[in-house]
Amino acid sequence: MSTLSKTYYIKDVNMINAEKVKIKPNAKKLKVISLFSGCGGMDLGFRGNFDFLDKHFDSNPFNIIFANDIFKQAADMYEDNFDMEVNRQDINDINVNKDMPQDKDVDVILGGFPCQTFSYAGKRKGLSDPRGQLYLQMIRIIDHYKPKMFVAENVDGIRNSRKDRDGQNVNVSALDTILKDFDSHGYNVQYHVLLAADYGVPQMRRRVIIMGIRKDLGDISDEYYPLPTYDETGKITGQKWLTAKDGIDDLWNKVNKTTIPNHTSRDISKAKFYPGRKMQGNNRILSNRPSPTIRAEHHGNIEAHYRTKLDDPNDMNGWRRLSVRECARLQSFPDTYNFTASASSAYKAIGNAVPPVLAWNIARSVYYTLNKL
Repeated sequence: MSTLSKTYYIKDVNMINAEKVKIKPNAKKLKVISLFSGCGGMDLGFRGNFDFLDKHFDSNPFNIIFANDIFKQAADMYEDNFDMEVNRQDINDINVNKDMPQDKDVDVILGGFPCQTFSYAGKRKGLSDPRGQLYLQMIRIIDHYKPKMFVAENVDGIRNSRKDRDGQNVNVSALDTILKDFDSHGYNVQYHVLLAADYGVPQMRRRVIIMGIRKDLGDISDEYYPLPTYDETGKITGQKWLTAKDGIDDLWNKVNKTTIPNHTSRDISKAKFYPGRKMQGNNRILSNRPSPTIRAEHHGNIEAHYRTKLDDPNDMNGWRRLSVRECARLQSFPDTYNFTASASSAYKAIGNAVPPVLAWNIARSVYYTLNKL
């Protein structure tokens, strides 16, 4: 960790059990602007009122008044499931005075700015990649609305990405630079790394969650992150991590035999497996662990189900790749969410998304923070 990031990263951040946060009766709806919305994983968590694996996640008092994404198919899916129009402009081209709500009484801005350039699985161009600079557009919109808080999300690799905007290797990370820029625009900021499995998502997905609170309202000591409610053994929290088997086992023999959407033969990649070769997606997930990260770059090479159609588990002829619905389950999307796109686009949108259950926990902690101001 660099010297600068210590300013923003506090090991013992304030935490609150999101499941115990009480929403006041007739609570005022807080206005939210969503940027880089994708198919709406973060937004679904902030909205709440969905079910996942027989558990209900109550409504949250957040009203999303604007959503934007340039990925057409993701925007289509968002509109089909949220019944809300998505702005599809390149965020660089958005005119805040013409293209966005003119009501400037905005409480929260959300933004999972593009992560591919920071990902360990990518080319690691960092801030030298134009995608790595899109957080500046989020800042531009924050400058316009001056919300009480913002929440930004990115991959864990952003902490170790060290290419500056000129492509030079530097001593400070991309995250250091990004945090400093948010700070210079009037927000007390900090970050924390959250593991989705710690919140009831059957997936080992680590994400950097940046929170900022407007400086005239409070400092980082006023911000709360969600307290983990699950752990590997259950000895700490009383609840063990959910495994891939917990998430998807009931779907194995239901291909083309269920009313749950996105679990037909058309929703399963036909990409081949290659015996004896180590390559992306040429393996199966484990049944007794949370799944590995569902990545947008998987596309057709999504991993195989832990079950097999043959007696020999090593015979790849018995394997099948995870369906779109199984990936959605591992990401904690409710079965009512219909990915109305080709399997390829759906895989990508799911891999780009914030798990809704994780987002719900973040939303409750944001509500708790704002309610204390």
